[in-house]
Amino acid sequence: MPDVIQERAGVPVLVCDPDGPPVTTEQDALDLIGSAFLGAQVVAVPVSRLDASFFALGTRFAGEIMQKFVNYRLRLVVVGDIGEHLAASSALRALVHESNRSGHVWFVPDLDALDARLAPAVRPGGGTPTPDGAPTRG
Repeated sequence: MPDVIQERAGVPVLVCDPDGPPVTTEQDALDLIGSAFLGAQVVAVPVSRLDASFFALGTRFAGEIMQKFVNYRLRLVVVGDIGEHLAASSALRALVHESNRSGHVWFVPDLDALDARLAPAVRPGGGTPTPDGAPTRG
């Protein structure tokens, strides 16, 4: 299956093929961003597409890729099991924890979990979440 834009929980998402080309350089990330500009707000990249250096924070590759997505106002979602990487790095565990609290970069186990994160929900105190996850008043 090629990378394809799907509406998931009402949000256009570029769902990347697990067997597609690996993301090993900043240019690879920019290529995904370019594909997303065809109408997606979120890019869901399977763990299998990310070079191992993404999970070794000392390489700074993850930070560079994440910053590209933020600069282009697109959400990056890493989809899949990263347990092995988390077990090897407390810094990565902290990054994942903080990222999942934000609206820009998420780490989810599967597309169902992504759908749950994207689904609009009424927040306590009223309002529905905006794309960045902050509640609005209405």
